[in-house]
Amino acid sequence: MYKLIAIDMDGTLLNDQHEVTSEVRSALHAAKAKGVKIVLCTGRPIGGVRRYLKDLELDQEGDYCIAYNGALVQHTYTNEIITELSLGYSDLRRFYDLSLKLRTNMHFFDSANLYTPNKDISKYTVLESYMTQVPLHYRAIEEIPEDILLPKIMFIDEPEHLNEVIAAIPNELREHYTMVRSSPYFYEMLNPAASKGNAVRKLAETLGINRQEVICMGDNGNDLSMIEFAGCGVAMANAIPEVKEIANYQTRSNNENGVAHAIHELVLSR
Repeated sequence: MYKLIAIDMDGTLLNDQHEVTSEVRSALHAAKAKGVKIVLCTGRPIGGVRRYLKDLELDQEGDYCIAYNGALVQHTYTNEIITELSLGYSDLRRFYDLSLKLRTNMHFFDSANLYTPNKDISKYTVLESYMTQVPLHYRAIEEIPEDILLPKIMFIDEPEHLNEVIAAIPNELREHYTMVRSSPYFYEMLNPAASKGNAVRKLAETLGINRQEVICMGDNGNDLSMIEFAGCGVAMANAIPEVKEIANYQTRSNNENGVAHAIHELVLSR
């Protein structure tokens, strides 16, 4: 029997209106009642997940969440941190200088806020703040404290330009960071040990759960590592081709209660 289900949020758990449908909600509750751990595993900051955790009753004793694309694993009832992997000021300066060279926008998080060094704030930075409900601040790079800890740094831009930016990132940088594309307009840089796959692995080990007892569901590039790790990797019908290629099972789309369908087929009907 599967004992842990790690579920991406945007494009997977949530429909295009950023809602959890009643069908998905019922399936989550039924799986949890059967003793299965339900773990939201998202690129969102932890502050942008809490309202969903509360609404879905995933903030109880024994509940966990993975945020910042695997940079943070946290017990949602006690707030105990299982793992926390960060970047520092030198990493921020490196990517800031690169953003100027490549002429792209950027923003970054600390534990509670979203910052941008761009005076002309990108609409995608505003969208990030709105979606995650995390306060947004403009800060010149010289105003950032040198002891800052950053779960992730992001390049954000129009998809066509972001394609060019990604292609131009030097290989030596790629070797020193985890880099994932989480949407057509978001490209994320994290601690080299941070990924959704590593986070799910660490949590499963902490809970004494074998990888063959783990289901991971996702749709985008930042989900590849956990889909690959899982005993059963589930691709949404709306997933990118790379996710579908490595998944063990394909469910319906996020607008067709795909998470509920997969849970019924793989857990509740067995």
